[in-house]
Amino acid sequence: MADILHRIGVERSSPERVYEALTTLDGLSGWWTEKTSGETGPGGVIEFRFGPGGIDMKVAELEPGRLVRWEVVGGPPEWIGTTVRWDLRQDGDYTIVLFSHEGWREPVEFMHHCSTKWATFLMSLKQLLETGEGAPDPRDVKISDWH
Repeated sequence: MADILHRIGVERSSPERVYEALTTLDGLSGWWTEKTSGETGPGGVIEFRFGPGGIDMKVAELEPGRLVRWEVVGGPPEWIGTTVRWDLRQDGDYTIVLFSHEGWREPVEFMHHCSTKWATFLMSLKQLLETGEGAPDPRDVKISDWH
């Protein structure tokens, strides 16, 4: 198994504000993809739609201001059965976000692509919370034809 791991610090933002950006449709559509719908509560399924397709995430665990965990239930075959996790904590003027996309069966080239895309979207999350304006799909940084 292989995991994608990233860390960002969001300046002048509380863990509660970051949590809100990860657990509301408005928040998610402000940094990941504008086409976001579904149920964001425990057991709900959030539907994320991009140009080439989509991803469905089941909300597996929520701890306000501390943790968000999703299970991938729809999307690219490499993603099915993986878990996306966000651990949040305050550190001085920053909220630290420890991100992991866990459980990849093998580190295929598509995983490398997804790691880079997650990094760009994490920067979009940071930008949304620090400036009020993120860069969600379709306004995100394009890195190759996988989008």
